[in-house]
Amino acid sequence: MSHEDEYGDAMIDVLQLVWGDGYMAPGGPGNVDRMVDGLDPAGKSLLDIGCGIGGPAFHLVQHHGATVTGIDLEAPLIARAVEQAEALGIGDRTTFKTVEIGPLPYPDNSFDLVFSSGAFTQTEDKSGMFAEVKRVLKPGGWFTTYDWLKIPGPYSETMLQWFELEGLTYAMQTLEEYEILLKDCGFNSVEIADASDWYRNQVQKEYQKLKGPYFNRMVDLVGQENADHFVENWRVMALVCDRGEMRQGYIRGRKPV
Repeated sequence: MSHEDEYGDAMIDVLQLVWGDGYMAPGGPGNVDRMVDGLDPAGKSLLDIGCGIGGPAFHLVQHHGATVTGIDLEAPLIARAVEQAEALGIGDRTTFKTVEIGPLPYPDNSFDLVFSSGAFTQTEDKSGMFAEVKRVLKPGGWFTTYDWLKIPGPYSETMLQWFELEGLTYAMQTLEEYEILLKDCGFNSVEIADASDWYRNQVQKEYQKLKGPYFNRMVDLVGQENADHFVENWRVMALVCDRGEMRQGYIRGRKPV
């Protein structure tokens, strides 16, 4: 199955304005720290699925001592990650690769940790991808992910409106469904944690910044029309978060020894 790039320069510029240089998902370095808390990445090989432009990978190398392989479907994102890794002087501890939809291009038992921040929400075949994650993990290795989720039942009209504003493909499931999928794939020590309250508050702050102190900077970056679009995008995103329809969660599981 082929993939059409969805992240244009305007969106990347706005995401970095809101979430920090190199980040295409909320929370910045603090969210990365939360995801690997207790997993001791130092000296370990880590696969970052949906690495984007590399922010989490850079943090995992510089502050957690990991060696990181980042993969993404979109070649322009990978090109930016490679360029920035070299600029930071960590090109020898990072590898970035564009991949196709489907099986991961690595042998069994390749990585100590698999990490993914906000990428599986756009993956239709989650069961297949989680099975691939387990395959490439070494025995005893951990999979940790932060993702955007939904409540049970069909999407509301407001959620569909937000998807249209985003211009991205979403294939959301519930936090509880993630837990079942990981267990069905053979992971043990599966843990889930609901982070919806955190981002419900955070997205309101982001929206206020985008329509207030960040607005002129956003106009400089992406132009008036795009700036207006992203303010409306965040308004609707804040609305679905406030209503509890769009949720966030942390999920992790361990490959049996």
